[in-house]
Amino acid sequence: GAVASRVPIRKRSAGFTLIEIMVASALGVLALAVVGSLSWFSSRSFAAIANYVDLDQASQFALDKMSREIRQAQQLMAFTSTSVTFSDVDYNPLSFVYDPETRTLVRVSDGQTNTLLQGCDFLEFSKFQHTAISNTFDAYDPSFVTNTKLVQVTWMCSRKILGAKVNTESVQS
Repeated sequence: GAVASRVPIRKRSAGFTLIEIMVASALGVLALAVVGSLSWFSSRSFAAIANYVDLDQASQFALDKMSREIRQAQQLMAFTSTSVTFSDVDYNPLSFVYDPETRTLVRVSDGQTNTLLQGCDFLEFSKFQHTAISNTFDAYDPSFVTNTKLVQVTWMCSRKILGAKVNTESVQS
């Protein structure tokens, strides 16, 4: 007779196959990428909101300070589109000057300079008489600087987050 040879039967091991490990790893990397991108975008959004609030507060502070002091001034003494000089309540010069190179608006009085705004991309002063142009809401440009009764200032400030401009604040009064 023939001797039956016994071939050992292999038991299937309980581990993972290479394909199963690769699929699980790919799914894990995909999940980590989604969580990472969501956290990056939300942190950028939170930073943008914080910057916007800061820009808004700085703009409101500058506008309030300028409005209060301009209303108390005696008269406008000198004017350009980037600076105005008033005679203040004590007849001393009071200036608001925008420097486009440093992107700042400063207040100059009694030899002291205070920065009111930083990061201004644009700022412009306009002057008007009190008399309105017929059938419009506009006012006339005064023939003499000292006849100015209305001063308008318009600005736009911005900030960068991670190298990109994401916030702007525009004010007009």
